[in-house]
Amino acid sequence: MADDPDDLQLYAQEGPGLFDEPLPGAEPACDIAAAAQDLPVEPVIEEPVIEEPAAPAGSSVKVVERPAAPLALYRRYRPDTFAEVIGQDHITEPLCRAITNNKVNHAYLFSGPRGCGKTTSARILARCLNCEQGPTPEPCGVCDSCVQLGTGGPGSIDVIEIDAASHGRVDDARELREGVYFAPVSSRYKIYIIDEAHMVTKEGFNALLKVVEEPPEHVKFIFATTEPEKVIGTIRSRTHHYPFRLVPPRTLTAYLEKICDEERVEVERSVLPLVVRAGAGSVRDSLSVLDQLLGAADHGRVSYQQAAGLLGYTPDALLDEIVDAFAAGDGKGVFAA
Repeated sequence: MADDPDDLQLYAQEGPGLFDEPLPGAEPACDIAAAAQDLPVEPVIEEPVIEEPAAPAGSSVKVVERPAAPLALYRRYRPDTFAEVIGQDHITEPLCRAITNNKVNHAYLFSGPRGCGKTTSARILARCLNCEQGPTPEPCGVCDSCVQLGTGGPGSIDVIEIDAASHGRVDDARELREGVYFAPVSSRYKIYIIDEAHMVTKEGFNALLKVVEEPPEHVKFIFATTEPEKVIGTIRSRTHHYPFRLVPPRTLTAYLEKICDEERVEVERSVLPLVVRAGAGSVRDSLSVLDQLLGAADHGRVSYQQAAGLLGYTPDALLDEIVDAFAAGDGKGVFAA
């Protein structure tokens, strides 16, 4: 049916089209609409930008600078190689031989008192296995993997450290199990370091049994714990167990002397036995105590009296007076001392 000419005139539009360029001298549409409604056009007022005035010269206003906080001694002197780990030769030597002989197991259990090197040794083992020159018991220290896993490094995406104290539930274990089968991003192995392993729930351990027993070739597990008896037997039987020990006083004293020399702080010889006693064989605890004393050093020197007072020990001179009073049968002298 043909269109009626009268109907087409209904759609005819006079003037420019909707998308045509405006004619020269034409008024804007907004002005036309305002005039039609007899409303004034309000001009757009731009808000002024207020600039903060700079502090005048000689003003008392000062910029407070925060000094860079030094790392704690136990972090600054964390070992990067097995050769730097002290007092654990019964562990470091077999691990080095296993790496040399290409006999590294798929899962390890490091147990022992706190602050004796369990987590540190786990990181060193990961460093040895993923070194570009390795696997080697002596990491090169210059490749990307060694730098990432070294002291002060950012860590490696292929070395996953898990705090079981906060991630020990069965859901966490299932999430770990699912991620195991993905290949490492840039390293030779994907290594899981599970710290505080005794905090993993029984259900969590059961969820890991199969993958710990038969992990992919690119995966290694290292469990670290202070309470190995709380790790279920089916997990312990799937790992090589290495028990760490408290460090002997003589070894620890020599190590602390070396640290004092590095820090260029004079410490009286009678101070270090107090530090070793307070540390109770733990390297980390001993370094924390020494760090406290060095922080309070008087003109770069730590005296016996200062250390005894700060650590809460009875000075030897006072003990000598008490013993002498007992030997002389002087009861009043004992209490007077």
